Amino acid sequence: MPDPAIAADTKPWRKPDAVPFISVQGLIKRFDDFTAVSDVDLDIYKGELFCLLGESGCGKSTLLRMLAGFETPTEGRILIDGEDMARVPPDRRPTNMMFQSYALFPHMSVEKNVAYGLLREGLPKREAYARAGEMLKMVKLEKLARRKPDQLSGGQRQRVALARALVKRPKLLLLDEPLGALDKKLREETQFELIRIQESLGVTFIVVTHDQDEAMTLATRIGVMKDGIIKQIGEPAEIYERPNSRFVSDFIGTVNLFEGKVDAVAPDLMRIETAELGPVLLPPQPGLTRGQQVWGAVRPERFALSRRKPDSAHNVWRGVIEDLGYIGHMTQYRIRLENGRLIRASQSNRLRDEDPISWDEPVWISVQPAAFRVLTE
Repeated sequence: MPDPAIAADTKPWRKPDAVPFISVQGLIKRFDDFTAVSDVDLDIYKGELFCLLGESGCGKSTLLRMLAGFETPTEGRILIDGEDMARVPPDRRPTNMMFQSYALFPHMSVEKNVAYGLLREGLPKREAYARAGEMLKMVKLEKLARRKPDQLSGGQRQRVALARALVKRPKLLLLDEPLGALDKKLREETQFELIRIQESLGVTFIVVTHDQDEAMTLATRIGVMKDGIIKQIGEPAEIYERPNSRFVSDFIGTVNLFEGKVDAVAPDLMRIETAELGPVLLPPQPGLTRGQQVWGAVRPERFALSRRKPDSAHNVWRGVIEDLGYIGHMTQYRIRLENGRLIRASQSNRLRDEDPISWDEPVWISVQPAAFRVLTE
């Protein structure tokens, strides 16, 4: 079994001298006149659980298939553990791929499904089944080894497919929407099971998903893709709190965006003038000039709501609760300001009093300048 090498503990991507396990350099993939992947540079480190996140058709699965060897790059290089993969066929690469469909053999037992690849490679039967048993124990299915796939739940079939992919001991496991066929509750439970297995084995995982919550839960780092381009790479908290563009801020979670022009810049604050909200105070950002167009991005949970006007003279607005949604741990609000702008805010129900703000109530909303992320694109 591979030795654990958990990048989540060491964060090698923060170290300038760290050597990447996977290096993608200038990767391009064209299909006739359509460019599916456009000039991608990407370094992934040993032991990472890296997520490629994006909408359908953004190029994430094509990038995964090039790593696996199922698609040939039009331009660029892929290095895995220092070896150029250009002339290495899929079956000779130190990788394995797990598909959303799982593709289990229905006439074989769970044990035989897991051992099948090893037996095809000529491994002695005794050793193949011993390794299969080891992996089934890892995914907590050893008691179901004799069952057929149609006797298992969706989550159990997913774990059989994972065991089959890992039993060959790849250096890199590629997972294309691995939890997409599961219902919401089971998917959430399986996410943590996947993390446990990955950390136990120390195998590098690359997961393709369109589910933002899934990527935020699973990943050591996330690469957000759009139109074949990786728009931002970062740890989940960085992607959420410090998006580098309107696209990333809007794609990850919920955000309020305010367009304006820089009006004044001081060492500790910047003021922008907006058509919808008037003057807004934000944190300063180097390189901005007066009159430059910018956007202020603020997450719903950063707003404060109250029936009484706050003492602050800045970043305070009055509105009416137009709609709200109670979702257990928090309440989400849609607030219509006096000028017609709709604001999304949320509040933890742990902080709610016995007389919570409700529909059609007038409220004051406020936000600290530090809660804003200033965006220029």
